[in-house]
Amino acid sequence: MVDRRRFLKTAGWAAAAGWIPSRLLAHDMHAMQAAPAGRVGNDLCMHAMGDVTRMPGLVDPAKLAPFVDTLPVPPVLVPAAGKPLRLRMAESTQRLHRDLPPTRLWTYGGAYPGPTIDARKGQATEVIWENALPVKHFLPVDHAICGAEADKPEVRAIVHLHGAQVPRADDGYPEDWYVPGKSRRHRYPNTQDAATLWYHDHAMGINRLNMYAGLTGLYLLRDEHELGLGLPAGDQELPLVLADRLLREDGSLYYPDSGDANAPWVPEVFGNLTLVNGAILPRADVQPRRYRLRVLNASNGRFYHLRFRDGRPFQAIGSDQGLLAAPVSMRSIFLAPGERADLVVDFAASRGGAIELMNDALPLMRFAVGQGAVRDDSRVPDVLRDVPRFTERDVSRSRELTLDEYSDCVATPMLMLLGGKRWHDPVTETVKLGTTEAWNLVNLTEDTHPIHLHLVRFQILDRRPYDVDEYMSSKTLRFTGPAQPPPAHERGWKDVVQAYPGMVTRIVATFDGYKGRYAWHCHLAEHEANEMMRPFEVV
Repeated sequence: MVDRRRFLKTAGWAAAAGWIPSRLLAHDMHAMQAAPAGRVGNDLCMHAMGDVTRMPGLVDPAKLAPFVDTLPVPPVLVPAAGKPLRLRMAESTQRLHRDLPPTRLWTYGGAYPGPTIDARKGQATEVIWENALPVKHFLPVDHAICGAEADKPEVRAIVHLHGAQVPRADDGYPEDWYVPGKSRRHRYPNTQDAATLWYHDHAMGINRLNMYAGLTGLYLLRDEHELGLGLPAGDQELPLVLADRLLREDGSLYYPDSGDANAPWVPEVFGNLTLVNGAILPRADVQPRRYRLRVLNASNGRFYHLRFRDGRPFQAIGSDQGLLAAPVSMRSIFLAPGERADLVVDFAASRGGAIELMNDALPLMRFAVGQGAVRDDSRVPDVLRDVPRFTERDVSRSRELTLDEYSDCVATPMLMLLGGKRWHDPVTETVKLGTTEAWNLVNLTEDTHPIHLHLVRFQILDRRPYDVDEYMSSKTLRFTGPAQPPPAHERGWKDVVQAYPGMVTRIVATFDGYKGRYAWHCHLAEHEANEMMRPFEVV
């Protein structure tokens, strides 16, 4: 196999022959917004299939009436001391738009997204996750994928509470799956700071299918400090779970495949319909006052460039792992799969108006602002919390870790690796409990990869351009420009980082809390499956 970047350099003959479309699907908006000039990610082998969103029989978003459905708000579950929550994974149907037939989904608690678990710091939460799914999958399982071999049960599940600092047994390790008819009790200590967490399936080899089928929900962890800030709360706190999908005209989910029944996996999946809390182009009826929006990008592969149509500013008050040090005024924000944004928007000056939330030029939903006068006692303090920043002096060890993609476009359509290793290779990242490490993510690919570490929170130290060709020929890291510090909204605690192509992205984490084996991976679900995921071990 040739490495993917070198394949790109020699692929001109295929394009000239018409085998690869001349108009390639860029790796979503991140190609323009996030990646340095000239390093746009395109998956040539995948896109030889063409644009699946134009296939006959799929729902055309232009034919759906916008803003006719009310924004669904998932039910809230508040854990009671000493009493575990029970959440059932099962097949259900849900109407995603007024004009579409119901869609078959796999859900937690009977709806997509699943219930929002509202937990408190210092009060442990126990959840019994019951697997009542069918024994046969309704999406295309690829038995050539690691962990999804033909000798494995076709339907498996394990819940990962993304962003939680939990013991190894409760983390939702990809190989800890269990089959329909079984259940698993997880205990979440909730000892970390308030944050917007989320839960989703993590079963080895098929979690991309299980998540696409609907196995996703929010978990809001609160603490006394955050509750005392006076931020918008109650009905003025709205979860916004974003995820794109492809739908057939009969309402059923369409998950694209390669056309090879023995190897249906594709490197990336993009839908032409975006669900907001499980609804297409919904409308939220709001009052002319401040609202807090808990935004999650739960897509398999799509990045979102969020803004309001009228260009109004909003305040970012938190990222993946909780509050920022201070609010950041913004007019747009770019979220990769797995990332969260905690935003405050003020509708006070828009009484009687209609405000649309956009993904670049495409509307996602509308906020219909009421006419009546209301009292708003909420506020956004100038100081949110103390976020001490890591420096070079805090780091006891640095690791150089590559992000790799390989392809020959014949026998092996694509292989994604971290550090050049596959999932079952021996562990190479062994970390001593309590130590602080810098992980230097050397991106050798043409894509932006959202990298997620289980167990820990981290800070982005900087990103720096380097000579990719020289590194690939001699393993010499020669920087071609100065280090770029993260923008203000990325200077809080994170658990997903966008690693740009042509850049070395440095993150720093203290590996505290628990010993054991955890996972780190790309949060593009199709990349993670094949095999952009590795174990690390805290000892």
